[in-house]
Amino acid sequence: MTAKTKQMSPVDSAWLHMEDPTNLMMITGVSLLDKPIDFERFRKTLEVRLLTLDRFTMRVVEPRIPVGTPHWEVDPNFDLDVHIHHVALPPPGDMTQLQRLVSDLASTPLDFSKPLWHIHLVENVAGGAAMVMRLHHCIGDGTAMNAVLFRLMDFTRDAPIGEVEEPAPQEPKRRDLISTVFRPVRTLGNAIRYLAHEGGEALRHPSRIVEGAGAATEAATILGRVLVMTPDPNTLFKGPLGVQKRVAWSNNVPLADIKTVTKAFDAKVNDVMLSAVAGGLRDYLLEREADLRDLEIRAVIPVDLRAPDKGIELGNAFGLVFLALPLSIADPFERLRETKKRMDAIKQSIEAVAFYSLLNVFGVTPRQVEEQALNIFASRATAVMTNVRGPGQALYMAGSKIENIMGWVPQAGRLGLGVSIFSYDGKVSVGVITDAGLVPDPEHVTARFRARFDEMLAIATERN
Repeated sequence: MTAKTKQMSPVDSAWLHMEDPTNLMMITGVSLLDKPIDFERFRKTLEVRLLTLDRFTMRVVEPRIPVGTPHWEVDPNFDLDVHIHHVALPPPGDMTQLQRLVSDLASTPLDFSKPLWHIHLVENVAGGAAMVMRLHHCIGDGTAMNAVLFRLMDFTRDAPIGEVEEPAPQEPKRRDLISTVFRPVRTLGNAIRYLAHEGGEALRHPSRIVEGAGAATEAATILGRVLVMTPDPNTLFKGPLGVQKRVAWSNNVPLADIKTVTKAFDAKVNDVMLSAVAGGLRDYLLEREADLRDLEIRAVIPVDLRAPDKGIELGNAFGLVFLALPLSIADPFERLRETKKRMDAIKQSIEAVAFYSLLNVFGVTPRQVEEQALNIFASRATAVMTNVRGPGQALYMAGSKIENIMGWVPQAGRLGLGVSIFSYDGKVSVGVITDAGLVPDPEHVTARFRARFDEMLAIATERN
């Protein structure tokens, strides 16, 4: 039985309090389905598989005094139908119309008087349907949402509703593409245990600081380095934000093609994708006559800190690293080599764990303090970029095959650009979310990303 109340962790509280009308702390995901869906079966699937996760029936309650963290409370008026909208696109029901709908939903806040999630089941989408799921970041991060989606999916079209097909435990090498790159972070033993799990306790019990002094010193050095970074340069991707957002996604890239490039250039999957994204951003700026001499912009990259054998676990368990993207480099090979070099330089760092510890601190500080600190760190970056490995095989939702999955993460600290790389069933797509006042046409970024990847693939094919 679900407890009636549950204290929110400091890290989840930090993400809750980053909410702002111009930057909603909301993860948005889209699953494309091959045929119209049986709505009653879909609703029953949510009831049986989703509502057993307590945060999906609990609302957030702030403390009466401005100290401490909020708590989760069972919504006494919970109604599943309030969290589901069944709609249809007007003819012709193409991807442009779906992107417009998703853009509007990504700009619309969730209702904070209720559990912080919502699903739109959209009919008439290219002959099939789509599920648009919005989930507040305080419920969980991208990895958590991935696990929630998997819980709703089946391996066969006619699987019984009452059975939850849990994914088999995966070896570390087959985790999401970002966390694979940063696997050395997990080997830092006491540093991780102290910084990732003891940060909140250290605030309440100062004596604990001593036992993690070495790790804390390294963390302080890392955070100090970020503080002395120069702010990111002003570009079309950076500036005051408005409420309206725009989303777009690329055509799928076969994972086999990405591996062709990694083999030819002795790089990792993540190096290739981030280099292609950098190339796409470069092209977008060039086409608008921006000065790219010596230009680089920083991306904040989340790093999953969960143990490889963890099952479904809601909440936020990731740190952050800063990666400078070399937008001034035109040559695709040189840009990839430089991106790889910079990625390699931060693999052994505990920067991600240090920032996880910092979020523990933010979660129990007054919101004004957190806001000022976030503004300082956000000024050092231009974008948030995530990379999550989804299911490796085709799955089904309430009897309909899932053709593709995309997702967009919020841009904390009032950043105006988000890039999400998601792999599913042997293919990878890139989603971009932008502030409409800064970049009203993110589909041009995704198109240029694909052009830059195809350029690397052509070179790699000649070499192999």
